[in-house]
Amino acid sequence: MTTASTSADSPVWTNVEKIVFRIFFIYFFIQAIPVDWKFYQQLFSINWASLHYGDIFTLAHYSPQFTGDGFGNWLFIFLLAVIGATAWTITDKNRTTNYDRLYYWIRTVVRYRLAIALVAYGLLKVFNLQSPYPSLSNLNTAYGDFNRWKLFSLSLGIVPSYEFFLGLVETTFGLLLLSRKTASIGAFLILVFTGNVFVSNIAYDGGQVVYSFYLITLAFFVIAHDLQRLFNLLILQKPTAPHKYIPASEKPWQKYLRIGLKSFAVFFFVILYGVKTWSGSHKDSYQYPNAKGLAGVSGIYNVSEYRVNGQALPYSQTDPRRWKDVVFETWNTVSIRSSRPVQIDSSNTDRLTEADSLRTYELEGSGGRHYYSYDADTASHALVLHNRNKNYASETLHLTYAKTDGKQIVLTGTDQNNDSLYVVLDKIDKKYLLKEAAKQHRGKALKL
Repeated sequence: MTTASTSADSPVWTNVEKIVFRIFFIYFFIQAIPVDWKFYQQLFSINWASLHYGDIFTLAHYSPQFTGDGFGNWLFIFLLAVIGATAWTITDKNRTTNYDRLYYWIRTVVRYRLAIALVAYGLLKVFNLQSPYPSLSNLNTAYGDFNRWKLFSLSLGIVPSYEFFLGLVETTFGLLLLSRKTASIGAFLILVFTGNVFVSNIAYDGGQVVYSFYLITLAFFVIAHDLQRLFNLLILQKPTAPHKYIPASEKPWQKYLRIGLKSFAVFFFVILYGVKTWSGSHKDSYQYPNAKGLAGVSGIYNVSEYRVNGQALPYSQTDPRRWKDVVFETWNTVSIRSSRPVQIDSSNTDRLTEADSLRTYELEGSGGRHYYSYDADTASHALVLHNRNKNYASETLHLTYAKTDGKQIVLTGTDQNNDSLYVVLDKIDKKYLLKEAAKQHRGKALKL
């Protein structure tokens, strides 16, 4: 049994302060505690016998969605909070004591919610998963064919040490929230860090504008507890004592429940998630498909001969039918560059999934190329290509392949229009500046 501060040690709350607290208590309770049935649908769909780090990220990434995932959803939650606070005020109008105890607990819930979110994103960056190294197709796509978000992500992916640093910072700030003594420091740093993320999402058309601002609101609620004291200390330069309120004495079961919940949160969302994420960085980089491609064919190929329905089409910068080059990735993706327009997939959101069909990072935000996953029958040398862009979901090519000398591939079959194709691909022995630079000693100039 521990003694602690009571509401008698704090200034008396005015009626207005109590009303405002009731609104924000309900608002942040709904924002931080899963009350949305979709969360529990995700929770019960997880294969707990084979837990994937993406499953933990999905739970950590939770935010309630009653009317969608935009700011309109927040307005709906706020209206619920106002209605709830009104009913609370009527039923509790004769209350004379403060809400210090409830304030303590809602702030604890919010800071743990924020910590879990920060660590979830931070560890993805620590292990270079959120922005991976560019694919061969990306390295062979013109700069102007990328949208702003993809350029930002690729720029981060080619500097893994910087991505690691950002992840380490983000994870550290999240861990600071797990202690009452460092919570306000962590919240202040998060406001600066996540504020930059929010602005970056706006500037680069990122898909996490709403979620990044959601984290900002949580951080502001945590630091609001000490804003007056910080203002007195730093601006007015007055002696300021920290607020040391702790709930009054606990019963044994309450103490064990508190310790148990805290231990579970740290183990599940920090330790276990960290181990799973580290393992995933070696075995399952979620941005790219896992299925292996044809052995020994990865690389970029020039289209030296191209026939449609028996008619040879010369190389052209404008003919949308004529392929220019083809890239085979090490996984089962083929990308084809041509002048045929691409309706860009601009989902730009963080989705961690085990299903290869949903791993569309390589084509998101990218024009100039059409991306296909393929099923290969190595016995009959048959390929069935499926366009991976959701805007061309019905597009399928049926081809057979023949490898002549290890440097040339001949494709025959039918395209998405059921026209017959005959394509000769010659492998290009291409060197990439980024990879050549990585081979040289650090700190030395790159020789071209």
